[in-house]
Amino acid sequence: MPEPAVPPTPPVELPALLAREELALRQIAGPPAAGTVVHWVHTSEMADPYPYLLGGELLLTAGVHIPEAAGSGTYFDDYVSRIVAAGGAALGFGVAPVHDTVPRALVEACEAHGLPLLEVPPQTTFSGVARAVWQLMSRARLSELRRVTEAQQSLASAASRPDPVPSVLRQLARRLGGWAVLHGPEGAVVADGGREPGDAAREALARLAEVVRPAGDEAGRPVPTSATDTVAGTHLASYALGAGPGFVLGVAAPRRAAGDHTIASVAAVLLSLLTGEQQSGTGAARSAALVRLLLGAAPEDVAGLLGGGRWLVVHARPEPDDAPDPVAASALGAALGSALVDPAGDVVRVLVPAARAPAPLPGWTLGVSAAVAPSDWPLADTQAARALARARATRAPLVRHGARPALADLVPGEEAAAHARALLAPVAAHPALTETLRAWLSLHGSWDRTAVALSVHRNTVRQRIARCARLLESDLDDPDVRMELWFALRHV
Repeated sequence: MPEPAVPPTPPVELPALLAREELALRQIAGPPAAGTVVHWVHTSEMADPYPYLLGGELLLTAGVHIPEAAGSGTYFDDYVSRIVAAGGAALGFGVAPVHDTVPRALVEACEAHGLPLLEVPPQTTFSGVARAVWQLMSRARLSELRRVTEAQQSLASAASRPDPVPSVLRQLARRLGGWAVLHGPEGAVVADGGREPGDAAREALARLAEVVRPAGDEAGRPVPTSATDTVAGTHLASYALGAGPGFVLGVAAPRRAAGDHTIASVAAVLLSLLTGEQQSGTGAARSAALVRLLLGAAPEDVAGLLGGGRWLVVHARPEPDDAPDPVAASALGAALGSALVDPAGDVVRVLVPAARAPAPLPGWTLGVSAAVAPSDWPLADTQAARALARARATRAPLVRHGARPALADLVPGEEAAAHARALLAPVAAHPALTETLRAWLSLHGSWDRTAVALSVHRNTVRQRIARCARLLESDLDDPDVRMELWFALRHV
């Protein structure tokens, strides 16, 4: 069975539920309660509850579904095996009004299949059990939030010390009860803190760091920002530091508790700031490139200072459509692996090395250009803008500019451009009409999607397209006309 889809709340340990005196629950079969957790409560009187379980439930039943002759056959064995197959955490059987006692055959089946069986006394309602579970979940969630908040404060204080990197690692190790290590770009240990694990865990953590570090000869492959593993009972996790040139945070702990990932992520952000441009020299190189551009150098002449190679331009808009603040724009650049960020108006533009192909990011809509040489950055900027408009119109998280050979490539560029200028001359003086026509054609004549892409009312789109038809003296419902106009728009 796959891992159950559990809710984003801390689970309840079964011993904590059994300790609630007002419920008077009693475990009468199955393995010890310690180690069993409940993610939610479900009540069912179905003979086969399997289709209705997601996994991790405390299933409550009064035995209404049990036939009279159930004890002499395989009914209870089949019933319990289906609960176990669905990932049920435990079974609670309500005594009265249907049954005076828990059927002996059910006790034996739960014992055989390793399913904790709880006796629910007559005075305890199923809704009371469910309420107790939600109360315990709320308390656990509050405790987790308090723990994370305290850890954030202590990590921030550690980052302000004279030796910030070792201090952050020591504080992180103390909060997680294990070992924290910073691996450098070449894999060497730069600093560490806490109780060092055994050789097997250390070596496995070093290998895990390579999973989140982009390899030079495989730069195009997708690279996760974090990875986890378990070796010899030790829980391992690695986090790529976005601003650092190949730095990776590693964590080894004897147990994995709620909130650990959030705490480690906070430490990763702090360490990204501490190991970023100041230590790699990229900040000085970027400043030099900017100065040379302002003094008249061509983009291709300064690209070497930024890393060289081919580049992507990414246009991004936050969801919902609010103007992105500088902090959000900076975080977007870190997620894309680039510090070349321009938060202009309602769109953030990021210049990204082509080796770091962007993936969809929660909370953002992205338009990505084709990979180009520095001399074609302006063209890529236009491609990214159009890709973003299409992504917003189609409600896709990311759209890439498609660059592939087409029939239009058979026409010489100068001739195609001359034809396009002549055909579009009646609307050329009106950029809004041209861009509306381009968006409308790219979205197959959809008024609503075009309105979304251009951030205008659908009636405005209708009016502009009608005006284009009049100025061009063309029937825009004719597919041949649309095809010819689309060809022309690609060459202006």
